[in-house]
Amino acid sequence: LSRLQAIGASVVGEIVNYEDVYKLCYIRGPEGILIGLAEQLTENRDPLQK
Repeated sequence: LSRLQAIGASVVGEIVNYEDVYKLCYIRGPEGILIGLAEQLTENRDPLQK
């Protein structure tokens, strides 16, 4: 995110942790484009197991 902020992008809302599996956020680019980002935190977790 710091590299994107350096070129004018900004986080919209907050960065959220979804069930310790993903980090999710939206950013608005310098031209006003809204982009959703997701980062997987764990590897190959079965979504049916909690």
